[in-house]
Amino acid sequence: MKLTKTAEMEALLFASGDPLTLERAAGALFITQDEAARLLEELQQQYRQADRGIQLRKVAGGWQLVTKKEAAGLVRRLQEKQEVKLSNAAMETLAIVAFKQPVTKSEMEAIRGVKVDGVLSTLVELDLVGEVGRKEVIGRPILYGTTEEFLRVFGLDSLEDLPQLPDEVLEGRLEGPEPLFD
Repeated sequence: MKLTKTAEMEALLFASGDPLTLERAAGALFITQDEAARLLEELQQQYRQADRGIQLRKVAGGWQLVTKKEAAGLVRRLQEKQEVKLSNAAMETLAIVAFKQPVTKSEMEAIRGVKVDGVLSTLVELDLVGEVGRKEVIGRPILYGTTEEFLRVFGLDSLEDLPQLPDEVLEGRLEGPEPLFD
């Protein structure tokens, strides 16, 4: 029995561990990117209308089958490995990188007011942050930015999906003893 193009697209999505781009999907199915987009939107609609535990979402510049929110508790019970919980310091540093990128380590430290060596290492190890270049100043410090894994973990299609923050927050100029981020 020959599969329909929709079924073939579903198989590609299932087999792909990373978000599937229109270009890769179209190339694998020997169709145009417009046709691939139409098939993906059709599949997305089918998953929305059916009583399914998964959905098709656009994330990190591609498409991926993901668990529906309603099934999160069930999936959590199934997972064998423990999720990594980020400390407040790591979340603050990650937020600085996400909103200020590309950013150097010393710029992160200036905003946070403390050293970030340990938390930055953790974020790089978790592939949430990575080196994106060198700043063209004396010493050529490393510039850091978020990764595709960051987009995937936080369910974002692109950095444009991040909320807009006031300049005072981005520059660490909040008044009072409250931490920059909770």
